[in-house]
Amino acid sequence: MPSAMDGSEAAEEGETLRYEETEDDSVRPTDLSELLKEGTKDSHDRAENTQFVKDFLKGRIKKELFKLATVALYFTYSALEEEMDRNKDNPAFAALYFPLELHRREALAKDLQYFYGEDWRDKIQCSEATQHYVDRIHHVGQHEPELLVAHAYTRYMGDLSGGQVLKKVAQRALKLPSTEEGIQFYTFDNISNAQQFKQLYRARMNALDLDRDTKERIVEEANRAFRFNMQVL
Repeated sequence: MPSAMDGSEAAEEGETLRYEETEDDSVRPTDLSELLKEGTKDSHDRAENTQFVKDFLKGRIKKELFKLATVALYFTYSALEEEMDRNKDNPAFAALYFPLELHRREALAKDLQYFYGEDWRDKIQCSEATQHYVDRIHHVGQHEPELLVAHAYTRYMGDLSGGQVLKKVAQRALKLPSTEEGIQFYTFDNISNAQQFKQLYRARMNALDLDRDTKERIVEEANRAFRFNMQVL
């Protein structure tokens, strides 16, 4: 069990579960990154205040729940990365295609093998809530690919921000190996500086040739992605 100190440390760290850690003077209010930052604040706050996340940040995370969360992430990222591969040459998304740096499916497969064993594929199933999320990602990728930006932003920027806090909490609370088995999902071996990469990603988002209406639809879709995440949790 984590000590009281572990819990308080986690809670203090939890205050930094944000996508944007620094101000960027070059960003304009009409830039997609700024619209997403402002337009998803309420959703981000609600997601951070789900019981699962609050318990997680305090180091009160049970291994079985963590394993189920990993299963949900596996199905989610499998769908997301399939659609990103499908749209890697689409002008509405191509600039944000970073498979080497970002893709998480293989890392999640390693985590599931650690938790469930070699036959992990036979032991997991997609929950109803996760299936709704997966179905939406496939719909977007195949019919409204410009909205794929919203799902990529919501997941990967979170993984590179608050996800790094959750990694430390999980490793400590679940007494996972220092070799990072079980938390490969949170380990980005091909990103040497997360802050710099996020700045690059936001710059790429802002350079996409999108009209105001499309940007607003992307923000709306990002809020939808947050709701899916909360329903899964």
